[in-house]
Amino acid sequence: MRYWNKHILTLPLLLFLLCISTIDVDARTRTTRKNLRSVEVPVVVMDTADGLLPDSLMQVDPAAVTLKGYSKRASDSKESFFITNNTSHRMSAVRLLMRYTTMQGEMLTQRTVTVPVSLKPGETKLVSVKSFDVQRLFYYYAGPQPRKAATPFQVAYRLTGYDIPVGN
Repeated sequence: MRYWNKHILTLPLLLFLLCISTIDVDARTRTTRKNLRSVEVPVVVMDTADGLLPDSLMQVDPAAVTLKGYSKRASDSKESFFITNNTSHRMSAVRLLMRYTTMQGEMLTQRTVTVPVSLKPGETKLVSVKSFDVQRLFYYYAGPQPRKAATPFQVAYRLTGYDIPVGN
């Protein structure tokens, strides 16, 4: 009788495992997208002749950094882009003046962003900054069009400064 009481709990477990083993496990969830393509996404360098930049910001070489691959969907709370160090020294932070406009050229907003990034000479990194669009009503015009109602925008940038670390 002791033997029966000891092993009576293992019988339901064995039946459960037998039932699970007969279930078709072949169906799986695909998490990758098919037919992806690479597209060069333009980011415009801001014109200095428009009068919106003070003279002190025009002293920084605009060719010191390059931005490429800007991305911001309507549902995103961050803006992402690739940043390249075109100088011969290491950078520890990059300051950018970013101007957001409608497709008709009307300014939505303009802000200064400091990107804390460590870049060696010639190095490129993907960075993200908090989006200007806290209500998530805008999307970058060169990205995918959202299903919900949203307004496309363009972005232009101007390098306003960068930090060069001292020492190691």
